[in-house]
Amino acid sequence: MKKLFIIFFFFGIISTGFCQLKSRTFEEVDSLQQIQKRKIIVFIHTDWCQFCQRMKSTTFKNQEIIEKLNSNFYFIDLNAEEKRDITFNNQTFKYKPSGNNVGVHELALQLGTINDQIVYPVLCVLNEKNEIILQYSNYLSPKDFNLLLEKGKE
Repeated sequence: MKKLFIIFFFFGIISTGFCQLKSRTFEEVDSLQQIQKRKIIVFIHTDWCQFCQRMKSTTFKNQEIIEKLNSNFYFIDLNAEEKRDITFNNQTFKYKPSGNNVGVHELALQLGTINDQIVYPVLCVLNEKNEIILQYSNYLSPKDFNLLLEKGKE
């Protein structure tokens, strides 16, 4: 009986407490928009950006945010230094090297450039027609990101 209780206890924790954020690709979103129109939130980051990593470990681990993102938006996690070609909105975007092992993806520049520069992390919100309706370049705590999501649902 004790073993049965422990098994149910662990399954209960796993099924309720660890909801995963569904990250999509740009190619998937093109198809998903045909089925259900939603706004797209693109998180543009790099591996070396400390604020980006902090958002990944705090904001994007928050259960309330995960639930809102999964149910109301399409979320895309875009590494600005991604080297593969990405097709989005009937256009192919490529990685542009700028030196030895240094460069940035054209799509990150397209979506993340604010005032002629890109500063990480960047949140870009696209409407159902893939038009930029909001860009924000800074760390967002779970509380502040939640406010952004509330505005984004409107």
